[in-house]
Amino acid sequence: MSPMSRLSICFVLMAALCTEQAAHAQYVSPGASRLAPLSPQPPPPPKIEAPKVPQFDAPPRYNYQPLPRNSFGDRFTKCLDAAAAAGLGPADRGTYARSCAN
Repeated sequence: MSPMSRLSICFVLMAALCTEQAAHAQYVSPGASRLAPLSPQPPPPPKIEAPKVPQFDAPPRYNYQPLPRNSFGDRFTKCLDAAAAAGLGPADRGTYARSCAN
C-alpha cells in the first residue's frame, strides 16, 4: 500500500468518526415524537423577604379613621331586637327603634 492510500484511508476513518458523533448528538428516543413541543420553563424561584421587625424607639401609629357605620335598616333592626329584649310592648318598640337608629 502506498502512503497516499494510507493517508486517504485515515482521512475517511476520521471523517466517519466525526460525523457519527454529530449524528449521535441528535439522537431522538424511539418513543418520542420529533414534532413534540419543548417542555415549559420552570417557574421562577419565590421571592424571600425578611419580615418587618417593629422598632422599640419608633413612634406608635394610630388609625384615626372612623369605623364604617351600618345601614339605617341594620341599625333599626338591631334597635327593635334590643327593645324586644328589654320587654317593651309592640307600640313602644317603634318609638324606641326610631330614636335609637338615628
